[in-house]
Amino acid sequence: MTMAIQILLLLAGLALIVFGADWLVDGASAIARRLGISEFVIGLTIVGFGTSCPELVVSLTGAFQGNADISVGNVVGSNIFNTLLILGLTAVIAQVAVTRSNSRRDIPICLLVTFIFAFLGIAGGGLTRWEGIAFLLIFAGYMFYCFKTDTGSSAGDEPAKERSLWMALLLVAAGLGGLIAGGNLFVDNAVEIARALGVSDKFIAITLLAGGTSLPELATCIVAAAKKKDQLALGNVLGSNVFNILLILGTSAVVTPLSTLAMTWVDFGVLLLSAVLVWLWTYTGRRDHIDRWEGALMLLCFAGYYTWLFMKL
Repeated sequence: MTMAIQILLLLAGLALIVFGADWLVDGASAIARRLGISEFVIGLTIVGFGTSCPELVVSLTGAFQGNADISVGNVVGSNIFNTLLILGLTAVIAQVAVTRSNSRRDIPICLLVTFIFAFLGIAGGGLTRWEGIAFLLIFAGYMFYCFKTDTGSSAGDEPAKERSLWMALLLVAAGLGGLIAGGNLFVDNAVEIARALGVSDKFIAITLLAGGTSLPELATCIVAAAKKKDQLALGNVLGSNVFNILLILGTSAVVTPLSTLAMTWVDFGVLLLSAVLVWLWTYTGRRDHIDRWEGALMLLCFAGYYTWLFMKL
């Protein structure tokens, strides 16, 4: 396949991602209003799972092929990408509101899950099958708890006026389809180009695969921020990060034990830093928002990490 065709396929993938994100945000918001579920929980579950499907496919493929560098590197890179770049950019576009349940439950849980994974990765050198099973059980418990304690749509939500439930579900399905198909087009062609240039599997996983499989989250959050659906955006990022560690790595570790020896202290350090910053921002500046300057600082951290990665090539 020529370079020109690969570039055209990349552009086609990006177009699918943009349209898919718009449909997904509209459909997910309509479902939240119709069912009386908060947009945060919709973002955490339906949108978070849907936009994490590319990561699930990539990591499981790596696990079945016995390539732990792809499985682990994809999740580490995706969570860094989700938090520092996507949430940071979303906050710069429109300050992200943080509710009391976000600051007391969701953000600390995301931080704890990230810490557990980093500890196992650094101290244990990987994830065993039993640890994978434990991750899956924690994930199931967290999802159950989120739905059980959800307080429903906020009083300020728009009235359920324009779409029936079946039309909203159709929009979500079409949006997810566009995001996943577009993400696959982007990732497949980007990886082919990278492999032709002779870069390592770890570098491909942390940069191209992580960035490519996080494009659905990026597009969804930018569209959500533009439409003043910041809780949907926050739920998408936190949900995707929890899905990536507990569900995707948990499932991959059950398939085959995962080694994290290819990951460095810097990789795990930046992963932990990204989660700590989100937690820290709930106590600085405007305590009920992630402010624009805080988002800008996250973008600077992301730029610094990627500069370090490219210097290591």
